[in-house]
Amino acid sequence: MDLAVACGRPLLLRQPLKADAFQQVVLGCVNPIAEEVNPARIAQLRLGLDEATPAYTVQRNCGSGMQAIDEGRRLIQAGDADLVLAGGTEALSHTPLLWPRTAVDWFARLNGARTPGQKLLALLGLRLSFFKPVIGLEKGLTDIVSDLNMGQTAELVAYLFDISRADADAYAMQSHHRLAAAQTEGRLGEIEPMFAANGAAYDRDDGVRPDSTLESLGKLKPVFEKPYGKVTAGNSSQITDGACWTVLASEAAVKQHGLQPLARILDCTWAGLDPRIMGLGPAISSANLMKRQNLTLDDIALWELNEAFAAQVLGCVKALADAKFCKDVLGWDEPVGAIDPAKLNLDGGAISLGHPVGASGARIVLHAAHALKQRGGKLAMASQCIGGGQGGSMLLEAV
Repeated sequence: MDLAVACGRPLLLRQPLKADAFQQVVLGCVNPIAEEVNPARIAQLRLGLDEATPAYTVQRNCGSGMQAIDEGRRLIQAGDADLVLAGGTEALSHTPLLWPRTAVDWFARLNGARTPGQKLLALLGLRLSFFKPVIGLEKGLTDIVSDLNMGQTAELVAYLFDISRADADAYAMQSHHRLAAAQTEGRLGEIEPMFAANGAAYDRDDGVRPDSTLESLGKLKPVFEKPYGKVTAGNSSQITDGACWTVLASEAAVKQHGLQPLARILDCTWAGLDPRIMGLGPAISSANLMKRQNLTLDDIALWELNEAFAAQVLGCVKALADAKFCKDVLGWDEPVGAIDPAKLNLDGGAISLGHPVGASGARIVLHAAHALKQRGGKLAMASQCIGGGQGGSMLLEAV
């Protein structure tokens, strides 16, 4: 919650809004800790918003932050709200260690023992294997239906679309170089500095490696499919902490409060697919959205496609240009087309910036809005793959 509060305070302080201005608070979070079972409500109260304003948390794996924004959009469209505070937060560094089931059962037997004899009998059942906890994140990043972890799904996408290790490493290098340039040139103004308890200020994420080269990335070994896999720690998203908030407003609220909008949300779609190839979710959801809005690739000025894995991003690009995929999966008579690299993730992405899963969807939407304003253009697409076999896409229009 510290991240969500630290992120929300400067945003709210810049707005000409009173504490009771919002009608709803929606926050995405995938792994809330035991003490924070409804992070949205806790963050709302700690931010000093009116306690009479309701708040709820949403969870759609990596799409949770985008889901929160979509929820707010729908509330406003339905006339149920004029102002919604929506975003996402995640502290993957706080993911708990989980005891094995056998250890949990043993603790239960020991706790339930009443007599000295029962306690002794329970103690005799103690095994060293009980003290091998599993990192909760490891379980969370494994799909229980397909029994594949997210890295293995990226390997499958790489295989299906012939993504080479060199291709993946080259894309990862580009992500780091683009983020470093964006930081140096001041294009990430939406990222707020953090302050430690000792007063130290941290004004940028430190996962970026501007000195990344094909040679340095090529030295890393495959993580998920040894020894010949394509997915490494270097061409995968970084496991990080982060938070993001956005203010969503109706046209009436914009006028009433004198707000300065960044962009207009035109549409949002969600799609499902085989969990084994979940990385292709953005290709499906984006194509569905484009069809609904009667758009072509030429109409979209900027793309933010969350960089879960380099192979997954490149797989989506190839899928949209592949005639068989577009016909068999999308039902299109012709390929959607190839996304222009000069429009895709121009300021880097999760490979260089990090992927705090509950916050990432909100972050890419917010950055797409800022990028539209900075670079010009009318439309931007923010999209992401979602563990469990889904994809989400949101279309923004410059104002």
